[in-house]
Amino acid sequence: MYVPFETLPEDSRIWIYQSNRKLSDEEVHSIETQCREFVENWSAHGTSLEASFITKYNRFIIFAINQDFHAATGCSIDASVHFIQKLEQEFQIELLDKMNVTYRVGEHIAHKTLIDFKKMAKERAVTANTIVFNNLVNTIEEWQDFWEIPASESWHSRFF
Repeated sequence: MYVPFETLPEDSRIWIYQSNRKLSDEEVHSIETQCREFVENWSAHGTSLEASFITKYNRFIIFAINQDFHAATGCSIDASVHFIQKLEQEFQIELLDKMNVTYRVGEHIAHKTLIDFKKMAKERAVTANTIVFNNLVNTIEEWQDFWEIPASESWHSRFF
């Protein structure tokens, strides 16, 4: 059951999928239409989930579930991964590769492999003050407070 993202409790579980490239506005519109349909029918063992999604910066898809309403199960999480894989194929993007880093360069959002980001840190092309997207956050509250943070405050700090 779809609910507006902003109505979910702060302790709602989230999953963040980052694209390896910026999506066009048309692609985002199509993805949002498909995400809405998926979330409206998302269930765990036949019970609807109170869930939502948002897209951010034409690059991120964020799913959220109110675990107090009904918790996600392995099968429901698998269903979301299969849905994301379908989007990957349709739009020729990578959303599941966790070995990439997305970060800000001024107003621009850049995306590099972990290996390239590590090299850039060594060469001081990025610094501990570079704003990174910490996609390891687990709840809406963590996402609000710790998603866009200086690299020094995230798991990326080990590269500096």
